[in-house]
Amino acid sequence: MIQETTGKLTAKDKKLAKFFKLIPWIAFPLIALPFPILFSFLFLTSAATDTAAVYLLLAGVGLALGALAGVLVLILLYIYRGRWLRRLSDKLAADGITASEVVWFTQELSTAERKTLDETGIHSPLLADAYRETLASRLTASRVIARTDKELVTVRSRINRARGLAGPDTTTLLIDLESDQQQLQSLKNEAHGRLAEARARLQTIEAAASRSLNQAETQAMLRRLSATQEHLPLVIEMDQLERKTLQEAERDLKERESSLGPPGGRG
Repeated sequence: MIQETTGKLTAKDKKLAKFFKLIPWIAFPLIALPFPILFSFLFLTSAATDTAAVYLLLAGVGLALGALAGVLVLILLYIYRGRWLRRLSDKLAADGITASEVVWFTQELSTAERKTLDETGIHSPLLADAYRETLASRLTASRVIARTDKELVTVRSRINRARGLAGPDTTTLLIDLESDQQQLQSLKNEAHGRLAEARARLQTIEAAASRSLNQAETQAMLRRLSATQEHLPLVIEMDQLERKTLQEAERDLKERESSLGPPGGRG
């Protein structure tokens, strides 16, 4: 029997993911609607009034019970789906998280990281690829730290139990356990360093993405402003023309009055 490769996404995993995505939309109608539809059909085809009333009552009761059962099934499906996704994420993270696998770890991303990933995916695919790669590094480092913390707790507990043994010689055991503790602490420190580097790169990419988005929006606003200034609205143009016409009429009137001269001149 061929075993699945650890840390790799299989075709079965993809099919199960698609199944868990579609089944909530199918399960609820299949559970909640059959009995109400059946009793409603019997109600419509029933000739006797008493029988029709019974079928109508059964349709209402069936709808209520079916809806309740459908909700319970959906809750169970979501719980099972969450556990399955956690097992899948642990499996994928066994050999390190890659950029293509980040989509399976969205529940571990912050709101700002998800927002930046979506925005860069729309406006800048190159930045999105770099951001996804860095997110994979950040997620891997975070998981390494979490795992080493658990292992350190276990090793420290063993050290305390070994020191509490009074009879046998536990020197060799303590040396081995302390060596394990030092290795785990060294691994944790290295993971913290990688995590800090990943977070710094994430902030750099976020700043670049925000800068490019702001520049694009600013340029669009400036182009719109320039177009507005170059092409004045029709009302403003008409107002300007009206003012020019009035000014010319007043100027012509003054010229005519000045050409006629003052009234009552000599004969």
